[in-house]
Amino acid sequence: MVPATNGGRAMRTMVFDLDGTLADTSADLIAAANACFRALGHGDLLSAKDDALTAFHGGRAMLRLGFQRLGQGDEADVDREYPRLLAHYAACLDRETRLYPGAMAAVDRLKTAGWRVGICTNKPEALAEDLLQRLGIRGAFDALIGADTLPVRKPDPLPLTETVRRCGGDPARAILLGDTKTDRETARAAGVPSVLVTFGPEGAGVARLEPDALLDHYDGLYDLAERLLPA
Repeated sequence: MVPATNGGRAMRTMVFDLDGTLADTSADLIAAANACFRALGHGDLLSAKDDALTAFHGGRAMLRLGFQRLGQGDEADVDREYPRLLAHYAACLDRETRLYPGAMAAVDRLKTAGWRVGICTNKPEALAEDLLQRLGIRGAFDALIGADTLPVRKPDPLPLTETVRRCGGDPARAILLGDTKTDRETARAAGVPSVLVTFGPEGAGVARLEPDALLDHYDGLYDLAERLLPA
């Protein structure tokens, strides 16, 4: 796809991570992991409040933590339970999930100013698509790349640059908004600015990752984006 232009300039693109950036999905992710452990006769081993950060590192990370707390299990057990976790999650992926305050207002303001917007996530594509449809926001985004859309996933830069291309933008004129070290490394590998949110699971602790900027609330995203990537 040839990048769209505005007055001869390539369109700018804001790429959003999903879990922990656009939406707080931790409670539903933890619930899916706990469903696996209950089925094994162990009860709920993970806490939606205390283990949110682990949830955003993926299903296998949650299963490893649970088995660690049991003092048993190995990677074969994690691999066995992972498809079951995905099935549990698919059945209730929007039960407790909520968009962060101001997220869609910020998306709308960017689009009104001519920005393209996309999503690059390490959630499996089908689950990400389903979640965005259930939340009623899929149509707001020009493109979506999930963990299994391409042969590689973040922090490889290809998912980010491909998201930008599918948005009709120029990979050299993009920003990645995320919440973890993975997002920071992805942006660095792609040579674009990174912004990390401080309202995600790690809070202000993400400052240790030294992104190009921090975002405390979506109300500030537009001005921050214009400063990092002027028209």
